[in-house]
Amino acid sequence: MAREISIEFTRFSAFYSPLIATIAGGYLEQEGLTPKYSVSTPGRSAIAGLIDGSVHVAQSAPSQGFTPLEQGKQPPAVHFAQINEKDGFFLTGRSADPDFTWAKLKGKKVLVDHGGQPLAMFKYASFKRGLDFSSIEAIDAGSTDKMIAAFRKGEGDFIHLQGPAPQQLEHDGIGHIVATLGDAIGPCAFSSLAATREWLTTDMAKRFTRAYRKARAWLISTPAAEVAKIEAPYFKDIDVTVLTATIATYQKLGNWTPHVEITRPAFEATLDIFQHAGLITKRHRYEDVIAQPPVG
Repeated sequence: MAREISIEFTRFSAFYSPLIATIAGGYLEQEGLTPKYSVSTPGRSAIAGLIDGSVHVAQSAPSQGFTPLEQGKQPPAVHFAQINEKDGFFLTGRSADPDFTWAKLKGKKVLVDHGGQPLAMFKYASFKRGLDFSSIEAIDAGSTDKMIAAFRKGEGDFIHLQGPAPQQLEHDGIGHIVATLGDAIGPCAFSSLAATREWLTTDMAKRFTRAYRKARAWLISTPAAEVAKIEAPYFKDIDVTVLTATIATYQKLGNWTPHVEITRPAFEATLDIFQHAGLITKRHRYEDVIAQPPVG
């Protein structure tokens, strides 16, 4: 008899295709698990679901563990597999610019995602590209939906968004992607799968991880159009050609590397980014945040 597994996304976008494909591609059913998924509601984190037992696996980020560690507490959850080993945000302007450089953002109004990690990454990308973050007018328009609505109404010169939102803006003739933050920053521990240490010792955890490994390998090796066809029911507001373009871009950028482990070098890179943003006071231990994926 199949067992229900509860999965919660902190954000839901094509960027998290390794986890979406695990659900959409039937890989969990092959392991005797029936997926039930949800997206975090404002004011409540996916980690809270792990703590109260209502969620087995959460889409999160290793940097989530920095908050309790900065308070001298042990994180209640650990990050056991990577989803993305690169930032998946794009910088979109009002017009196409094949000769774009980050210096062109000086003095411009940029709708920047002010979430903790996205903002830290944007600041680091600016730094890596030789741009002083304080030289731009960084606008906080609120949630992703509010940012998109503001840009569509004509606010801002550029917007900082995760796929497939920028690809949809291009499709609608509203904007043009000019840069990827993943290229500016390079590999890092960006987004992850989190769970409690107790759950990771269970048979369900082994089954889930087997399914996830298979789905990830399939996602990397399968044409984007085929992936988009399977994921399309999860993106009813996104044109399937836009979804295909987004998946193809992430495949090419190398966001979805073949290994599922969160590596030490990727973790160290994330510490660099958060130190640069002034969000951590010391370099935290890999073992306090990261666990190895269950094997079996």
